[in-house]
Parts: sequence; structure tokens; C-alpha cells
Amino acid sequence: MGLRKDDFIVGFALFALFFGVGNIVLPPMLGFLAGQEWYLVAIGFIITAIGIPLLGIFAHARIQGTMYDFGKPVSKVFSLIFCIFIYSISAAIPSPRTAAFTYEMAFEPFFNISPLAVSILYFGLVFIFVAKRSTVLNNIGKYITPAILILILGMIFFGIFEDTETMKVSSLKTPILDGFFEGYQTFDAIGALVVGGVIIISVKLKGYNNQVEAKKLITKAAIISALGLLIIYCGLIYEGALFGHLFSEDVTRTQLLSGISSLTLGPYASICLAILVSLACFTTAVGIVTGTADFFSDQFKYKYSYITSVTTACLFGIVVGAFSVDFIITLALPILMLVYPLTIVLIILNILSDKLRHQLIMKLVVIFTSIFSIPDALKVIAPDSQVISTISNSIPLSNFGLGWLIPAAFAFGIGYLITLRKPIT
Repeated sequence: MGLRKDDFIVGFALFALFFGVGNIVLPPMLGFLAGQEWYLVAIGFIITAIGIPLLGIFAHARIQGTMYDFGKPVSKVFSLIFCIFIYSISAAIPSPRTAAFTYEMAFEPFFNISPLAVSILYFGLVFIFVAKRSTVLNNIGKYITPAILILILGMIFFGIFEDTETMKVSSLKTPILDGFFEGYQTFDAIGALVVGGVIIISVKLKGYNNQVEAKKLITKAAIISALGLLIIYCGLIYEGALFGHLFSEDVTRTQLLSGISSLTLGPYASICLAILVSLACFTTAVGIVTGTADFFSDQFKYKYSYITSVTTACLFGIVVGAFSVDFIITLALPILMLVYPLTIVLIILNILSDKLRHQLIMKLVVIFTSIFSIPDALKVIAPDSQVISTISNSIPLSNFGLGWLIPAAFAFGIGYLITLRKPIT
């Protein structure tokens, strides 16, 4: 499988679009908590932070459409509602979170400036970058991603020679599942649906109008992106475990990341980390705003629909981005527990053969997944509720936050058996 220049440009751009706040700040804390069992949390994290998003990009390469096409086999109304919900969530939580994290890591330690002012400056730059749609992919792939890779790989490289005997005992009871659910907070399964559409449009703007050639390019780019994420996630989790004994048990995610960077990058750590965080967060915000604007401009189809959508997403980002990172992460969790399972099943269904993507199968799986995800989300909102606990305890795997899994598999099996007796539509 030969690789061309465009494979790397698109692959690097895809990597940067995925690599944002959660991708930097979450892995070290997982390693810190897991200690000697760092490789177990890495397995769980890789499944939801790399595996599912990678399948999402493969599905995009197969469909050659937009997020709307993922849910259209269920029904057009469902798909439209799902898209509006996902794009609204993306503009309301992960995009503003990048501004909040940039403030806490790159501005607050150096400048006496308010988070609102930084949020305005940040999304002003996002607006300028995104306004000219045709240059987004090249600018990210050629210039921003190499800078991100140099900084993050430097931090990992200078830290891997620490004595592994100092790793502490794990404080996690179910490290694989803890890693699995922490991967939700990267938003990358949802991100695959959002930025996958951005990649499809950008590849066409680069002149890849042949569906077979476009599929090859996107598939290769996805693998390049996944390999980059794999190396960095494992490296950051490993470093969190290596240096964990040097930090107190109540250390925050941002404090841990700052501390590790100081230990590995020396006196220039603060500046290097500030640049790394700013670039990584910025590319994610660019991807989300671009994807959101692409979708809504396609729906409304008037001359200024793209720039209007970009403006709206940036204004929303300014308001929410002025809050703290921890507040936004807490706000996101119940929403993720509700929408992530649905995103996962839609991605998996769309990489299957046409026979297995039968409308009845997809409808049943989506309905069952949606219903049985609700108790998991409610349990996060009201953990002390006796009623919710009773309902949750009656659902297999719900104690692990996977109450939707068996019902979804059951619905798939029932739907498949029914379709064997009916012609494919």
C-alpha cells in the first residue's frame, strides 16, 4: 500500500482534528490512577478513543456522504434530529471546552486576563481560520499538526527512561472499563461523525471526485491518524504511571499534565505546554465549527448560510468557553452517557454489509439502544435516587454503564432473524 503526500496531509489533518483537550489531559490521569496496571486502562481507552472513531472514519469513506447518511436508513426524520442534536452538542460542549482549557493552561499562568476575554480572542481566530472553507484541511495538515507532534513526542521521549519500579499500585477496581468510559470524554466517536464529514468535503475540494480514489485516500489517512493517536495515548498514560508517585492523590488533571511537562521538558516546559495546548485545542475547535457550519449551510442553502453558521457556532463557543474545564466536563458526562452508545451503534451498523444494514435491523437497534441508555444517563444526574438505582440494577451490565449493550445485541439478532424471512429493501 503506497503512501502519497496527500495521504499524509489528510492523515495529519485528521489527527489534529481529533487531538484536542481530552486527548491531552485525560491519558496522564488514567496512568496516574492505574499505576502498575497502566496498560489495562490503555486498552479500554484505545477502544473508545481510537477504535470506534477509526471505524467512524471507515464508515464515512464507505458512505461518501455526511453524518445525515449514517441515520438515514433508520428514517429521514430520525437522522435529521440526530444530526441537529450532535452538532448542537459539539458546538455547546467540546468546542467551548477547548477555549476553557487553553485559558487555564496557556493564559492564566502567564497573564492577568479574564477567561471571557480569552474566549473572545480564541473564537475570533477560529472564525478567521474557518471562514475560507477551501484552505482548512491544508493549513491544518501542513503546518499545525507537525508542531503538535514535535512538542508532544518530545515530552513523551524525555520521560520514558524513568525508573518503572516507582510505579504505585492501581487505585482502580476495573481499569479496562475505567479507560473505556474515560474515552467517552474525548468526544472522538462523535468527533468521527462530525470531522468525517469535514474530511469528505475537503477531499473533494482537493479534486478527489472519484469515489474509489477518495475512499483509498480517507482510509489511509485514518490509519495514519490512528497510529499517531495510539503512540501518543500510550505514551501519556505510561508517563502518568511513571511520575504518579511524585504527585498528591488530589492532583487535578491540568496540574498533573503541567507537572509532567516540567519534569520532562525542563525550564521551557510551561511555554512548550502552552503552545501545545493552544494548537491542539485550536484544531479541534476548527474541525467542530467547520463540520457544524457545513451541515447547517447544507440544510438552509442560502448564499451566506456557511458564514452565518460559523458565526453562530463561534458566538456559542465564546459564552460557554468562559466557564472552567471541570464544569464543562461535569456538564458533558450525562449527555455522553445518553448519546455515545447511539453513536457507537450507528458507526458499527454503517460499516456492515448492505444486508446487515437493513432498515428494520437499524430501527430496532437504535430504539433499544436509546431506551436502555437512559438509566445510565439518569444515574449520573441523580446517583442517590432509589428509583433509578432499582431500574438500573435490573438491567444487565448497567452497573458498568453498559446497560444498552445486551439489548442492542438482542435487537440486532431479532432484526436479522426477521429479515431472513423477508426480502431486502
